Parts: sequence; structure tokens; C-alpha cells
Amino acid sequence: MPIPSKVADRLASGLKRFQPILAAAKHRDVNESDTSIMVTDLMAELFGYDKYSEITRELCIRGTFCDLATRIDGKFQMLVEVKAIGLDLKDSHVKQAVDYGANQGIEWIALTNGSIWKVFRVIFAKPIDAEVVLDIDLLSLNHKDLSHLESLFLLTRESMLKSGLYAYHDQLQATNKFYLGAVLLGDAVLESMRRELRRLSPEVKVQIEDLRSALKQEVLKREVIEGDKAEAARKKLQKTAGRLLRSKREKQEEVSEPSPISSAALAPSAGKGEPLLEPTT
Repeated sequence: MPIPSKVADRLASGLKRFQPILAAAKHRDVNESDTSIMVTDLMAELFGYDKYSEITRELCIRGTFCDLATRIDGKFQMLVEVKAIGLDLKDSHVKQAVDYGANQGIEWIALTNGSIWKVFRVIFAKPIDAEVVLDIDLLSLNHKDLSHLESLFLLTRESMLKSGLYAYHDQLQATNKFYLGAVLLGDAVLESMRRELRRLSPEVKVQIEDLRSALKQEVLKREVIEGDKAEAARKKLQKTAGRLLRSKREKQEEVSEPSPISSAALAPSAGKGEPLLEPTT
């Protein structure tokens, strides 16, 4: 997603301004409360949220409190769990943040210590799961590097309004090992592979199932083709293929369907204002 020039300027200048502040806070090893104040400022001045109407502090979720949440037009967009800037973000912190999202029904979760930002998408399945979508360290970014600003842009209000994180997550999924494994084992790729093998060795007869079996047993790792994530990738691929097939059939039906001919077009013509002549006997 292209970054609007106005937003790019804000990100570059904001990053340049906040990096010394974060570095000094990390050196002083400030506590979680002070880190939360800095994170609120970051979300307002760097990411573009209105501090007073779009950032909620201490959101109550089933008797516990999530540090921050963004809310646009009355709808929660992301929960933000804050830890002290000198603290390493651990798996237990991730679970805590994801549990907040699962209990509140919010897909996007950010876990941060001010410098490091880990963004997760909650997968509402059984059991609840979460996938890392973004993992960046503000102190390691270069405000002159466009690729760094593009990563930072995903956290902005402007990106959230345009579903930037959703699009980025879809892109990650399309190139992950499970989805690539499912594509490789699909009939379309295997048929193309079989044609290429025939071209190279016309005398060799290879069936699609033979190729699929060889890939499973000798080429691909088991972790790529087995397990819940591999199964989810296969189902997504099948769903997409089915949707494309239905669309293709509907277009073919529209082309082959004859154009309706009105009864007026079939009636004999007559002069303007003149009645049709009755046949004589």
C-alpha cells in the first residue's frame, strides 16, 4: 500500500524525534507506567490517532485491564499491551495480549515495550490461535529508508482505515511454506510439471498421483504438508479455486445465453399511426 506523502513525512520526522527519547528511556530503565505514557504519545504523534477520542486507556476485559486500545468511529481496532521498555517481550506476554483479544473479539493485538512492536492477528478457531504479522524495533529503523517507513505505516491510523494490516497479512499467507506446499501439490501445478517432464523425456509416462506422492515423500518436509496449518492452507486453496471456477462458469453462461427478443420486434411493421392490415379472405 503506497504511503501518502503527508503520512511519510510525519513518520520520518516522528521517528527522528522519538528515537532519542526511547533510547534515553531504555538507558534509564523506566517503569511500565512511564513506558505506557511514551507509547500513548507515539500512537498519537507518530501513528496519527487522536489522543483524546481514539485512544482508550485501561480497557476492562473480564475483570482485567488491557493498557491501551484504539477506537475509530466507536469501533475498537487494536488492543495494545505495554511492558516496561527494558523488559524482553516473552511468550507469556504474548499469551496475555492474545487472550485479551480473544475475550474482547478483537483481531489485532500489539505487544510493545515502546521500542519493539509485535503485532498479532488473532485466529478465532478452536483452539484460539494467533499469527505474528509485524515485528519491528523503532530504535533500529532509519527515517530515510522507505522500506522502514512502509513497515511503520502498517501501524498508522491511515493504514488501519484502509485495512492495510489485513492486506499485508494476506500477502504473508500467500508466500508462507504451508500455502506454497498446498499449491505445489495442487492438480494445476502437477499437470504443468507432468507436461514439462514429458517434454524432457517423451518416453517416460508419469501420472499426477505419482508426482504428488514423490513430492510428499521425497521433496517436501512433513511439517509443510501435515498439521492444522497445512490443512488450513489446503482448504483456503480449494475455496479459492472453487470460487474462481464458479465465476468462470457464470461468465460462460452469460455469453452463451441468447439475447431476449421482444414481441414487438417480432410483430410486422406498420406506418406511423396506421393500424395493421387484417388478412383478406
